Amino acid sequence: MSLKLAFGGKGGVGKTTLSALIARLIAEKGKRVIAIDADPVSNLASGLGIPEEKEITPIAQLSDLIAERTGATPGTMGGFFTLNPKVDDIPDRFSLERDGVKLLVMGTVQKGGSGCICPESTILKALMLHLVLQRDEVVIMDMEAGVEHLGRATTSAVNALVTVVNPGKRSRVAALQIRKLAQELGIKRVLVIGNRVKSDEDRKMIEEGLKDFEIIGFVPELDEVVASDRSGERPYNNLNHVPEELNRIARTLSELEA
Repeated sequence: MSLKLAFGGKGGVGKTTLSALIARLIAEKGKRVIAIDADPVSNLASGLGIPEEKEITPIAQLSDLIAERTGATPGTMGGFFTLNPKVDDIPDRFSLERDGVKLLVMGTVQKGGSGCICPESTILKALMLHLVLQRDEVVIMDMEAGVEHLGRATTSAVNALVTVVNPGKRSRVAALQIRKLAQELGIKRVLVIGNRVKSDEDRKMIEEGLKDFEIIGFVPELDEVVASDRSGERPYNNLNHVPEELNRIARTLSELEA
């Protein structure tokens, strides 16, 4: 089975930028990659360089498709609908692609009640199950702070949860919370990438704060990323200019599927 990675981290740590860059670096080596935007604040498209004018409708908002596949009107709180909808054609029909990376935007379910089972959530869960267990592409998932879109049926096939942290207490606390959730769901390996590391002191802060974590690399504050945020363009349009540390991290992650 091909590589399946989930990226987590508190908001603002650079999780989406790193997951997009790693998806592109892996695709550049000839791998087929599906990037999943499972964060309610969707901006993975920008990181992959998909133009703003390309309209992307999140899967959770495809009302006609959801009604067709589940047999129920989206938003239904009662009544009957299938819990095993057909989803195998969705990645190819509703993804946008650039440079060998297909993007799927999952979207969020507007629940009318806590913990409800609804057609929208049924589609998302079935789709995630299909992507992780049945597709032979590399799957890179940009999650919300944790792994909320993943269920117990899929986590056993996830090679690792990659937690992105910045120097600072709040980011480290988030890493601890994410690892606890991952362990509860059965994800066996939790890795850490230190991002926006400006000094040896920053690096030491992360190493000492997360002593019992497997840290696979430290990415410095990158002027290219700062400039791309301002311009709205993807960083490193030419991947030949990506720092070697990022290339090394991408190679390390690629080897997890072996």
